[in-house]
Amino acid sequence: MRFFNRKKKETGAGAAATPQIQRGDRPPFGLLGSRSPLLTGDKQLYRAIREAVPLVDACICKIIRLCGGVRAQCDDPRADRELNLFLERVDVGRGQRGINAFLDQYLDSMLVFGQAVGEIVPAADRRDVAAVLCGRVEDIHIQDGGGPLDFQLCGPDEYGQVKPLPQQQLLLFTPFNPETYAPYGVSLLRSMPFLTELLGKIYYAIGVNWERMGNVRFAVVYKPGDGEWERGMAQERSRQLASEWSRAMESTRNGCVRDFVAVGDVDIKVIGADNQILDSSVPIRQILEQLVSKTGIPPFMLGLNWSSTERMSTQQADMLTTEMSAIRRSLTPAVERICQMWLRMHGYGCGFRVVWDDINLQDLLEESKAEWYREQTRKLALENDRMERESGLHTGGPDEDNVS
Repeated sequence: MRFFNRKKKETGAGAAATPQIQRGDRPPFGLLGSRSPLLTGDKQLYRAIREAVPLVDACICKIIRLCGGVRAQCDDPRADRELNLFLERVDVGRGQRGINAFLDQYLDSMLVFGQAVGEIVPAADRRDVAAVLCGRVEDIHIQDGGGPLDFQLCGPDEYGQVKPLPQQQLLLFTPFNPETYAPYGVSLLRSMPFLTELLGKIYYAIGVNWERMGNVRFAVVYKPGDGEWERGMAQERSRQLASEWSRAMESTRNGCVRDFVAVGDVDIKVIGADNQILDSSVPIRQILEQLVSKTGIPPFMLGLNWSSTERMSTQQADMLTTEMSAIRRSLTPAVERICQMWLRMHGYGCGFRVVWDDINLQDLLEESKAEWYREQTRKLALENDRMERESGLHTGGPDEDNVS
């Protein structure tokens, strides 16, 4: 059976429905206006934000790690064993193997750029999947069709012209948080440029101030006396003072202590010692709170002691679990397409489902207590049911055994 032939559009009962809600302002130049390049200026901006703010980079890495691993569960035991072996050993390029390594790259692109692009690479005989690769969104254009249900991924051909890629069924595309006016996804860092710019200005000012005040500079002032001879020797004594002071500072830099001896009225002051550096802890914390809240990572996981109570940390962990589940729902269709392609290539028609690893952010002792309480409740409920059956009484009405 050939899986990669381009199928003709069906006409009749099985044809795709035409949506009524679609854009009516079609451009006058046909396909030129219907293409949306994924390479925009904000892509470089988001990459710069991640490189400039370590906290943002740490949040993205933790989200990727917390999403955990994935596996498939098939109805056929043989297919289940072979499919999971394929998911563990599939080549994902750059010396990496396994579907989890692919999802790490795929999710990284989806969070930072708002879209992720992948490709299922078949073997030469078209009977197996040779690799699953993650692509660069900068190299991809999206061409809208007749409506929101019809779009194609485009890329440059051997002549450098952007055209629809020939094997659309082998391509993977996942938008992150698609919106009405941004149907192809938005970046997790979309609302961060303004705050990161302020944060960069604060850190730059701190660095400049420490460069000026931390590296101490001295002002040596010689005041000659009232005598004519003193005023005549002022220039010569100034040169001697400058020479001796330079020798003393040079010895200090080399690790030696050397005293400075001067004759006359000599005043030595530290330049900038009276000025104070502004306290930046409050504005930096306010900005970091906004950035961390956008990522959904609890502050205590980043080493930030902002949570005042243990209960607050528990609630933040529960919210993080919900966030990870939502991200997994976005990745599941891509994993399903990979598994379905492999099963069909190997002749399996059984059903399957994608199973993610459990997200466990709670204390094991608290979970054990909760499980124990549930078992106690279940035990009491069974005892109450047994006592009611023995006495012939039920809460909802008369004895059911006597009802005809």
